[in-house]
Amino acid sequence: MGNAIGSAGSILQRFARTARETAVPDEERCEFCSELIPPQHVHLLEVESRDILCACRACSILFDRQEASLGKYRRIGERRLSLPEFKLDDVQWASLRLPVDMVFFFFSTPAARVMAYYPSPMGPTESLLKLQTWAEIVANNPLLQDMEQDVEALLINRARGARHTFLVPIDDCYRLVGLLRQQWRGFSGGPEVWQAIDAFFAQLAAQAEIVEV
Repeated sequence: MGNAIGSAGSILQRFARTARETAVPDEERCEFCSELIPPQHVHLLEVESRDILCACRACSILFDRQEASLGKYRRIGERRLSLPEFKLDDVQWASLRLPVDMVFFFFSTPAARVMAYYPSPMGPTESLLKLQTWAEIVANNPLLQDMEQDVEALLINRARGARHTFLVPIDDCYRLVGLLRQQWRGFSGGPEVWQAIDAFFAQLAAQAEIVEV
């Protein structure tokens, strides 16, 4: 499995690079045909490296089906679901043993398992996820069975008393990581980063469809 997903260090470097690029876009072009693209455009995930690529509409259509690229690229969708009734008790949360109160989960095809990462000032950091804990979470929230592999994530925020749970495109998680990396100051992050995090989740809540699990 190590050869399939590369070293942990290189995965974190790719996460960090993608987060920075997603957070601070310049004039953007399709990374397949070099066509100029608008600020709101389709993203593709290179499954093996977990790099996010910007694509024009024409090129994104070519990779709309997984078979078109033999599984190398996956189109990242735009589905955002707010899950206010998500079932996750304090015992299950504590079993995740996270040093922070934010985490996102996604199924990695190359790793053939669900992975958990939390945003930190050093970038995305993997948390060792107990499969039994994840199985319990899915059993209590059947909607997770429909989470699209590689390109969708379950994003949970319990920081500073929040109780936010969303099913989001994976690039939303990268944006959150980039935001935290850029604005974190000192030991506690500083007021600016928490204002930015609050604004991120407020915008996400405004975009998301509310769904009862």
